[in-house]
Amino acid sequence: MIRTLIVNHKTTVTGDGSMNKRTTALSLILSGLLAFGSAFAAQDGGAGIRLPQGRLTLAEAVDLALTNNPMVEATTAGVDAAVAGVSVAKAGRLPMLKFNEKYTNSNNPVYVFGTLLEQGRFGVNNFDVNFLNDPGSISNFRSGVNLQIPLFNRFRVSAGIEQARIRENQSQSDADWVKQQLRLHVIQAYFGLLVAQQRQTVAAEAVHTAEVEVENIRAKVDQGLAVRSDLLSMQVQLAEFRQQQVQAAGDEQTALASLNTVLSVPIGTVVQLSGNLEDREFPPPDQAQLIESALARRPDYLQSIQQVRLAEQQVRMAKGDFWPDLNLFAQVGHSSRDLTDGSGDFAVGASLNFDIVDFGRSARVAQAAAETRGARAEQTRTANQIRLEVVRAMQGYLTSRQRLQLASAAVDQATEAQRIVQDRLDVGLTTVTEVLRAQTALLRARLNQLGARYEHYLGYAQVLLASGSLDDVSPFSK
Repeated sequence: MIRTLIVNHKTTVTGDGSMNKRTTALSLILSGLLAFGSAFAAQDGGAGIRLPQGRLTLAEAVDLALTNNPMVEATTAGVDAAVAGVSVAKAGRLPMLKFNEKYTNSNNPVYVFGTLLEQGRFGVNNFDVNFLNDPGSISNFRSGVNLQIPLFNRFRVSAGIEQARIRENQSQSDADWVKQQLRLHVIQAYFGLLVAQQRQTVAAEAVHTAEVEVENIRAKVDQGLAVRSDLLSMQVQLAEFRQQQVQAAGDEQTALASLNTVLSVPIGTVVQLSGNLEDREFPPPDQAQLIESALARRPDYLQSIQQVRLAEQQVRMAKGDFWPDLNLFAQVGHSSRDLTDGSGDFAVGASLNFDIVDFGRSARVAQAAAETRGARAEQTRTANQIRLEVVRAMQGYLTSRQRLQLASAAVDQATEAQRIVQDRLDVGLTTVTEVLRAQTALLRARLNQLGARYEHYLGYAQVLLASGSLDDVSPFSK
């Protein structure tokens, strides 16, 4: 059975403006990639993969992942195997022609008597009692061609063909589901790298602003317009901002490695992205339509339907044990002592086999019927779970959209507040403590905005995945 890999995410920022490591976007990317199981392939199997020229777009990243990721190759192999399985099942309806060659040497009286007849060498002298009771050994080469034509075999072949077709549909669903999940992981990794790069930019700007303030306050201390404690406080702020800049640089390298992993390229490959993590309006989803789409398109739900059909075919096969087997056959043979002479023969006929007493037949029917009920119950459970996942994804997206609106407003407010406090400090109407508080608030607001913007993108991607319609990434690259 395929599994649902919808990530519930939440990004938080601590009081000093740094993002909590347990809930950052980068940790979400890593957890998704580990669940996807392609990390080693990115190191071992991606050495010969070339990235497109120029900056990598989101669509190109998805195409690269769909081409190179080992999970896609695995599901493609599964589809090919299922298609071959249908052909194997259909072969049960076709005649079977066999050739065999057998050599025997024996002095068994019955064997010698019959072999002489088969070879066309039986004569009057062979009726001698002494010969009949104590013949010498005789060799026989028996060549045979056997043709078997199945007519009716207790519904096993027809049910087997239907089961093979169902498994083919399941493998196709597996492949589609893996591709949708892979698109989600590419979105996570792609925009996760953009977030990391923008976080580094924000941290660098905060460091630059703090450096300018340190120099300004140092000059005021030299002029006697400020006390040394103000300079020390601003230097502490500068050190904290530099720490966050170092952390942001490390997070960017981790995000790059994560993107390389999901693309199945060497882990140290430098990737330049052409996308931009900006405010974007996505089409407003309708919850009822999403649920309807999910039950019509979600591969895991389609698989549960196919599982019921498989169980029903198993019931049909079990009931077929109450019916006979009917087959036609034809045989052509040739017996000789040295492969050159001898005699030929043929036989044609039909065989009917019927199990008069089989105490396990009724139990097998009851077992298959119980498994069918269980499959139907699992189908209902899957449908209920999918409805819940759609509602959860929908509400998560709506929450992320509201958080982004609030975070954007907070950035505007924090920017204006920082400007006012700075102006007041320049004319001596406030303290350095207020400036430090305003700078920290602005940095926190900008980081929160980046996290909320990333959640907004990821939340909409999860809505599409929950409804089984993450077929492309065009909504994120327009």
